[in-house]
Amino acid sequence: MAKNILRSLVENDKGELKKLEKMADKVIAFADQMAALSDEALQAKTAEFKERYQKGESLDDLLYEAFAVVREASKRVLGLYPYPVQIMGGIVLHHGDVPEMRTGEGKTLTATMPVYLNALAGEGVHVVTVNEYLATRDATEMGELYSWLGLSVGINLAAKSSFEKREAYNCDITYSTNSEIGFDYLRDNMVVRAEDMVQRPLNYALVDEVDSVLIDEARTPLIVSGATNSETNQLYFMADSFVKSLAEDDYIIDVSSKAIGLSDSGIDKAEKFFRLNNLYDIENVALTHFIDNALRANYIMIYDIDYLVNDEQEVMIIDPFTGRTMEGRRYSDGLHQAIEAKEGVPVQNESKTSASVTYQNLFRMYKKLSGMTGTGKTEEEEFREIYNIRVVQIPTNKPIARVDHEDLLYPSLEYKFNAVVADVKARYEKGQPVLVGTVAVETSDLLSKRLVAAGVPHEVLNAKNHFREAQIIMNAGQRGAVTIATNMAGRGTDIKLGPGVRELGGLCVIGTERHESRRIDNQLRGRSGRQGDPGESQFYLSLEDDLMKRFGSERIKTFMERMNLTEEESVIKSGMLTRQVEGAQKRVEGNNYDSRKQILQYDDVMREQREIIYSQRHDVITADRNLAPEIKGMIKRTIDRQVDGHKASKRDEAIDAILKFAQVNLVAEDSISRADLEGKTDDQIKNDLFQRAVAVYDSQIAKLREEERVREFQKVLILRVVDNKWTDHIDALDQLRNAVSLRGYAQNNPVVEYQSEAFTMFNDMIGAIEFDVTRLMMKAQIHDNIERERTSQEAHTTAVKNIIPGQAQAVATPTFEGVDRNDPCPCESGKKFKNCHGRAGLQ
Repeated sequence: MAKNILRSLVENDKGELKKLEKMADKVIAFADQMAALSDEALQAKTAEFKERYQKGESLDDLLYEAFAVVREASKRVLGLYPYPVQIMGGIVLHHGDVPEMRTGEGKTLTATMPVYLNALAGEGVHVVTVNEYLATRDATEMGELYSWLGLSVGINLAAKSSFEKREAYNCDITYSTNSEIGFDYLRDNMVVRAEDMVQRPLNYALVDEVDSVLIDEARTPLIVSGATNSETNQLYFMADSFVKSLAEDDYIIDVSSKAIGLSDSGIDKAEKFFRLNNLYDIENVALTHFIDNALRANYIMIYDIDYLVNDEQEVMIIDPFTGRTMEGRRYSDGLHQAIEAKEGVPVQNESKTSASVTYQNLFRMYKKLSGMTGTGKTEEEEFREIYNIRVVQIPTNKPIARVDHEDLLYPSLEYKFNAVVADVKARYEKGQPVLVGTVAVETSDLLSKRLVAAGVPHEVLNAKNHFREAQIIMNAGQRGAVTIATNMAGRGTDIKLGPGVRELGGLCVIGTERHESRRIDNQLRGRSGRQGDPGESQFYLSLEDDLMKRFGSERIKTFMERMNLTEEESVIKSGMLTRQVEGAQKRVEGNNYDSRKQILQYDDVMREQREIIYSQRHDVITADRNLAPEIKGMIKRTIDRQVDGHKASKRDEAIDAILKFAQVNLVAEDSISRADLEGKTDDQIKNDLFQRAVAVYDSQIAKLREEERVREFQKVLILRVVDNKWTDHIDALDQLRNAVSLRGYAQNNPVVEYQSEAFTMFNDMIGAIEFDVTRLMMKAQIHDNIERERTSQEAHTTAVKNIIPGQAQAVATPTFEGVDRNDPCPCESGKKFKNCHGRAGLQ
């Protein structure tokens, strides 16, 4: 059965290659026709293709001619003419798959054909590389070709401004690193103005070294975060001090639902305490959050029941079910810090994640995704399952002449490195270039010291300076060159043989140990033997290597002892050993794949929620209409939730709780009484509260007068609340993920538990967003000069600076002490104090 499956896979690969060869022949058939064209006629083909595409021809229809145009243009501009195998690789890339092409087979030139073809659609092509040196190099070198053909080329670098980035992304072809594309995506979904976004919709990505980006870095999330600072910590203490000064009638509390809020008198006191014009102004969203938490900490959270303070002055949560403290757990959303301020212990700084995405989910957002690598077949299952892309092995242009020697195994690291140094020295003395690959930087340094002692001049490359890295790698094939490099260093740069090196056997690659991934070993080997060049590869192992310690070293050690070999003689060289090592590597690769797959399962939950929030956020930013229907919908749902939330309570208690909710969040405290709600059904109460809220909404909006200002105010309101709540939600999901990981011990599936609870938390967050939008809409004192800050981060900083004494410029005269907020301002402006010098920071 297994043989049949293997045979079918081999036959499928053969069938695929035959199909690709036929397609490549069709491209080659256009060669003479394109060669006969003048430069102007060849360049005019781009406009012709674009027009044909707009009139209904597909990119597949244009493929043969377009590839032929690029081949001919490449010969004229770059002096390079793609081989048939490169055409085959280009076709695989266009189809959204991965061609596995050996090192030196010209992957960069191969990419020009599908990049050109897909750029004709006008929706943007991203060519993704692993570092900025390669992005700049490839954009500069291949950019000549694209520009000659009439396409625009941009380079997206981290140091560029938003304006420059936008220009780069608006080009037909954009070169960038994977990390910069990811961070730009996250930042685009944090801006508050459509014109501040830099990316277009993600269309087609062609990823160079695709295994490095989509496999090796798949577990690394991209995170935009900001640490809470000392100013923020000061606000916790200020809010706590204010709340402790309140009388009982300054806040309204509903014990059953643990809800609490300031009464009108409490609001007045808050405005005096923090010197604000209006507490519920949109500028004060951050402050109201601090006050709400301080209220909960002081009047709802109870010492020795909900939490305690241990000997290290840390606030510990008490598990309500077991009565024990919960190590490592903290209340989210700033409540824990509010309790720390209440108890007078140090408030711990926390870094808050504002946005995050994994490379797995980032690249799955593209309409089409493909990539190039010299070593992708070993990860074919992962490419297929995670990204829905196949790996197709493309034959080399010339047969491989490299000799891959069987592994050598030594009993200890000492003997292994002695053998490596002796081998390198012997090859150096005869002039054969050597590239020594190491798994870690420490090993590079150790080996370098030994080579210095042996009198062997060499270069050390640790993948730190990308430009110098490429220069060193390019020279590694010269006669007598010895280069030590970590296995991944210098990727993307070919090693060309210098004069006389072919006769010496070509470049010799020496591996100082096996990597846990066969793919990385194959990449190292593949540095030698490019384009039919001669070459050698040899791996040196020891029983003390990490991989050997984890798998099978004891069995081999016993075998060595049985053979009664001395340590100096104890070197094993056999195909069986090589196969055993590769078996160990397969097991490690399987474990790593399972780990990446589980991370993706967790991140898929975040992905669904992130896409909903980002999509709705984008709709708000780009809306050119009045958002009243959306806001009124939020108000309606908030009222419904509050009324429905008290169905299980006794009627008197329910009426009291609903009345408190209305007084604190919807209407003026003295405009509604218990009598207005008694004797009504829930539906009647919902309708009555909604009508009152709509009347308040209409009166609030009427103050803005102009439609443009109304839309601006609505956007400010929604975006500020959404960004605050989404940041808190991401933080809470991180904590949830840590918590559910322990549930596997109770025979519960952590991923299923995470999915279930995250869904509930997301719905709660939506409810919290709508609640805050409602409260702020009803209670804000509206100015007609409202304007969105450039980013949500700035909004928070501005709010903090406006409230902390000493941050704002002080005014020496006149004196404002004891002035009521509704009194005329002492500066004789004719305005009320609250509308003049009573505003934040002006006293």
